Amino acid sequence: MGEEETVSASTGTKPLSDRDLRVSDSEREHVVGVLQKAIGRGMLDLDEFTERTDVALAARTRGELNAVLTDLPGLVHRDAVRQSVPSGYGPPRNFATNLPGEPLVLNAKYSSLVRSGPWLVPQALVVRNKYGSTKLDFSQAQVDYPVVYIELDAKWGSVEIIIPEHAAVDVNAITEVKFGSLEDKTHSNGREGNPRYVVSGRVHGGSLVIKHPRRGLFG
Repeated sequence: MGEEETVSASTGTKPLSDRDLRVSDSEREHVVGVLQKAIGRGMLDLDEFTERTDVALAARTRGELNAVLTDLPGLVHRDAVRQSVPSGYGPPRNFATNLPGEPLVLNAKYSSLVRSGPWLVPQALVVRNKYGSTKLDFSQAQVDYPVVYIELDAKWGSVEIIIPEHAAVDVNAITEVKFGSLEDKTHSNGREGNPRYVVSGRVHGGSLVIKHPRRGLFG
């Protein structure tokens, strides 16, 4: 019997496992963010999200915290289970976590970021823009996926997303709109559409507007 086993036997306790370790507020908040992404992917409904969020916020150990994620494929809280992160996923504090595959990352600062015309759309986009406007026009784009994931990190600038009439958006995974507004002029949030644009992330100090292309000269 080793020294650790002898001590454990004498105290009547067993060595702590990773699941027994205490979690911090930042770990709880990260898991809530992962659950928000699960809504955007259609893995959870609102009632399930609310129930799991309550459990996550009340969790004291890594085992309790990870319990709300165990049946969500591809959505893993790395620190809770002490395992490597799947390929294509970033660390918990990286804004671009849990996107499918390798996302296309667009960065801008003090400038306009525009994608329009017949551009090729990847399955996942990460858009970071500070003190500048962003325009993503999908009306003439080539989209080869039924679902396109867009994560926004926009600060002090407006964001405009234009989708075709037959498409739809899902903005349920937007985590924060601060000092700004969110307006879906397409009224397609949560409806059927092909493709479906799942928008997540945050907009700070600016508006997020989702609309259809103009109809005619005065549309």
